[in-house]
Parts: sequence; structure tokens; C-alpha cells
Amino acid sequence: MRDIEIFLTLAEELHFGRTAQRLHIGQSRVSHAIKKQERRIGAPLFTRNSRSVALTPIGAQLRDDLRRGSQLIETAVARAQASAKGIGDKLTVGIMGALGHVIDPVLRAFTDAYPGVDLVVREAHFSDPFGPLRACDVDIQLLWLPVEEPDITVGPTVLIEPMRLAVSTDSELAGRTAVAVEELGDHTLCDIGTAAPGYWADELIPPRTPSGRPIRRGPRVHTFQEMLATIAAGRAVALAQEHCVEYYARPGITYVPMPDGPRCRWTFVWRTGTETAMIRAFAAVTASAAETDRHG
Repeated sequence: MRDIEIFLTLAEELHFGRTAQRLHIGQSRVSHAIKKQERRIGAPLFTRNSRSVALTPIGAQLRDDLRRGSQLIETAVARAQASAKGIGDKLTVGIMGALGHVIDPVLRAFTDAYPGVDLVVREAHFSDPFGPLRACDVDIQLLWLPVEEPDITVGPTVLIEPMRLAVSTDSELAGRTAVAVEELGDHTLCDIGTAAPGYWADELIPPRTPSGRPIRRGPRVHTFQEMLATIAAGRAVALAQEHCVEYYARPGITYVPMPDGPRCRWTFVWRTGTETAMIRAFAAVTASAAETDRHG
């Protein structure tokens, strides 16, 4: 199982050093595990040189098969641990806006696996992403990556979606078929304040364009509804996830595609110091459900 974990981590990181660091082992241990698996398979699983590491077709096939199997095992173990430790009867999940609807199959998978647990969904806001967790108002929180907080554990990614630029329908951008990230240097983005860590806010409110031009931050907003009102009034623009096109379609707002924009990775996180069997069970079940959903 450890060798499988090493293989799957390297298949994700595609870097021996980062894999070793993530698993808290030596880089030689990673190399040894991969070579052992390649001897057992009878074919290379990775191509590597001094600059890059890439999966071979056989390696990619093995990754997909092992990932499904590994998640099933993790789910089974988590359920057994939860039963042995007497899992509680309530789990509170923090979710922004309409994401509860977007990831309904993932949440439903947990409810099906643990019908005796009361799964409570509480709305969170991007202006204070870690506040509800640290105040113990929620047990687990759905946030976009990166999350680099020393007291927070990063769990499974359940949704990856492209970004669009939300603009006023009166804007000249509204009639465009696409907007490039570089063009953000000509506009003002909404500001979500200082409660959110700078690195986290920068993922969706970049401070500079790819060429280094500064991007202005303007009106302060605390909730998504405040942001939409600000955009509709023509006071600013904002990056918005793809699901907003369906769930937040309204007069005054147009969502323009951004082909070179970032992809938003929604991931469950929780307080490291208060991790429970229920949280581990939730993470295992939702990871498996999300993987199944992504691959049909």
C-alpha cells in the first residue's frame, strides 16, 4: 500500500523531490519504490530526465486503475474506523453559495454511506474563508486552492472548473466571445478585503497580469451578492467560476469566457487539531464520489 501511495503521489506531482517531501520520506525511497513497481509490471511507468517526469501510457493506465481501488480501500477503512470509534451524529460543512447544488452527488454519497449522520450545510463567504473553521462553526470547509495554513489539513479536491470574467452587460467586454487575462490590466477588480490570506485571494484576484502590469482593486465586497451588485453597476469586474453561469444568471451580468484563465480547484479542508473519524470518513467517501463523477 505504501508503494501504491508513492506511485499515485508521483503520478500527481510528477516530481521526485516534491513527492518525497509530501510523503515525508527520502527521495531514494521514492526512486526505489518506482523501480520495484516497474520491474513487477515489466515496463516503464514514467519517462524521466533532468528536466521533467511524465507518465507513460502504461503508467497512466495503472494510475487510473489504482486510484479507483485506493479510494475504495480508504473509504472502507474510514467507515470501519468510524464504526469502531462511535462516529457522531452530526457534521457541519461550510460551502460558498450554490456549490452545495453543484456537488450534490458528492454530498449525497456521504449521506448514503452514513444515513445516521445529520449532514448540515452552512453558507460561508470568500471574504473570511477560514473564519468559520477556526471559530468551530463548521467542521469541514469547501475552499479553492491553494490553502497553505499551518493549522489546516487539505483534503480531497471534488470539483475543478474554468473561470469566466463577470462584467456589466453595459460593458464593451459583454459582447466579446473571450477575454484574455492580460486585459485585466485595463480594468478594476472587486476587492474582498484583508481577512482572506493574500496568496489565497490572489488566485482569483491576481495582482498583476502575465506581463507584469498591475491590476487595480476597487470596491470592497464581503459576499457574492455584493460582488454581483457592484459588477452590475459597472464599478468593477471579477473572475467567477463556471458554475456561476447557471446558478447566478441575472439581468445586468454577463459571464465572458477566459480561455487562458486559471482553473478553480474546490477542495475540502478542516482543522488539523480537531480531525475526527467522521471527517476522515467524509473525506474518503467524497473523494471517491468526486472521482467517479469526473470519469462518468
